Amino acid sequence: MSARLRRRRPAYSGRWDAARLSPVVLTVLIAVLAFSTPREIAFSRLLPAAPALAAAMWPVLPTVLLGAFCLLLMTILSLFYTDLGTQYTAAAIVAVTLAAAYGSHVRLQREEVLFQLRLVADAAQKVLLRPLPRRIGDLKIESLYLAAQEQARIGGDFYEALGTPHGVRLLIGDVRGKGLSAVGVASAVIGSFREAAYDEPDLQGIIHRLEATVTRHSAAFPTQDQPEHFATALLAEIPPDGGRILLLNCGHPPPLIAHRGKVRVLDPTVPSPPLNLASLIGDRYWVDSVAFSPGDQLLLYTDGVSETRDHTGRFFPLPDWMQLQDLDQPRELLGALHRDLLRHGGGRLDDDIAALALRRCDEESREPPA
Repeated sequence: MSARLRRRRPAYSGRWDAARLSPVVLTVLIAVLAFSTPREIAFSRLLPAAPALAAAMWPVLPTVLLGAFCLLLMTILSLFYTDLGTQYTAAAIVAVTLAAAYGSHVRLQREEVLFQLRLVADAAQKVLLRPLPRRIGDLKIESLYLAAQEQARIGGDFYEALGTPHGVRLLIGDVRGKGLSAVGVASAVIGSFREAAYDEPDLQGIIHRLEATVTRHSAAFPTQDQPEHFATALLAEIPPDGGRILLLNCGHPPPLIAHRGKVRVLDPTVPSPPLNLASLIGDRYWVDSVAFSPGDQLLLYTDGVSETRDHTGRFFPLPDWMQLQDLDQPRELLGALHRDLLRHGGGRLDDDIAALALRRCDEESREPPA
């Protein structure tokens, strides 16, 4: 296994911080109290607590060594106080140490399994949400993904950006629900988009392919609540001739565009149905065309961004926030969004977050071809 993976193993592999030294501190404290207080109090009977505490954070050998040290302390105490009932406390130390050693062994095995699962989740995320190209033609693109749960790696939010013969095509969406079911739908949608974006001449063709994909996936993997097993999605296309951007919004939060210092919310002219709901509410899909000039910046996002709440329950004021930003580069914009979302939410998120920022370069900022 590579050094990179070894460095990512759980903290028990060699790092010792203040919290992990607490069993030693507890042992010293009990020993000091046992020697400095009257024997009637018998603080020495608390010595079995030290190896029990060590089992929660130490490997097996240090846990056993600490138990042996506690047994030695009890033996020394018995030389000074012969009526402490040393044999009972010593037996308790031995029994607790053996149980603690076994508990430490089981914990380490489970941590190793969790570590391997985390590596698998990392690999799955790289397949599902692979790194986007930072530049396609005259477009600069950046992405942001934040999991609501600290240990989570993948979820129901998804995005993709592709350079195709029909122009640059983008997808962002959010699957209703959580867990592996949502991940499965997101994976199916992204896989279908990566094929359809090259094949279909227009956005309506792509969305019909995505709708069929989600319908087939739901039929193959039914849930107890299948009628509500759907995904919102937003398709965007910047044609090769530039100057405009085409948007097809299927129940997704509307994107924002910054043009000459002014921010506009791009609400759809006619709402289109979310994926897997066309059979219930109709399959009419409407494409809007919006001017997209050099220097303009577009922000696509999932509802986890706009619905982040502060301690009073107030939603994150995304349009007002973007109006205050004076950031030309997509990377800077998403970096500021990441920071301010965490600040607004008090350091925690209630939902997964995905966002795409893209900027059309003007003539002066275009880089020469490699």
